[in-house]
Amino acid sequence: MGENAGEDLLLEKEEYYEEMPGSPETEKKKPLEFISSGNLEIDRKLEGGIPAGSLCLLEGAKDSGKSVLMQQIMWGALNQDKKVLVLTTEKTSRNLLNTMEKLKQDISDYFIIGRSKIFEINSGYVEENPELSENLLQILLECLNQCEEELVLIDSLTILAVSASENALLNFFTGCVKLCDKGKTILISVHGYAFPQEVLHRLRSICDSCFELRIEQVGDKLIKTMEIQKLRGARKITGNMLSFNVDSDSGLKIIPVSKVKA
Repeated sequence: MGENAGEDLLLEKEEYYEEMPGSPETEKKKPLEFISSGNLEIDRKLEGGIPAGSLCLLEGAKDSGKSVLMQQIMWGALNQDKKVLVLTTEKTSRNLLNTMEKLKQDISDYFIIGRSKIFEINSGYVEENPELSENLLQILLECLNQCEEELVLIDSLTILAVSASENALLNFFTGCVKLCDKGKTILISVHGYAFPQEVLHRLRSICDSCFELRIEQVGDKLIKTMEIQKLRGARKITGNMLSFNVDSDSGLKIIPVSKVKA
């Protein structure tokens, strides 16, 4: 990252509604829009997709599927003509493009024409200079404020979160909420161990939606599961779960409940 740190960090809709602020006489409701994941089963569990204009937290252990789910949502958004910005500490731009191509989600054309942008955050640099984490969080927030993309994916925030103070993290998430109020949709992936439990609970309360991803053993199989702990605009009680694996030929595949229990 070095001297250019600041630059480098740079479904069909169903009728859900949310209340608009205002007096009782003028208060109206507007349809809640969604960003499709491009996967019908995931969208069905999410009651339409990722609510537009929301802050979403994806937490889970290593290899639990956070990055794959982010890539799936990125694919769906680009196919909805959305502009997408990815800030990644996990992969290089080339690695991300190659991975998605292998999973039958080739976004190279979107990348070439500028509909998708991928900025790398040098995790090695942050590890060597953990005292800079809070400054980098502020730089990230400034980049999000200036970018024109409707959907922003941060994969993952862990490397910055482990060294930042509670106040710095709360300020960052609060800043993201303000950007979401202006129309941006922001997804942030983290490893659960990055935060003390009390801080994690506070961050969950700030976010509009929270998903927890896990690796679970069912019989002699290891499967990835996602639990929807909180979902903005949900009509029913959250807690829905889905199981999936990653197929090198067809990408993310949902595992039916009957097969999980078999």
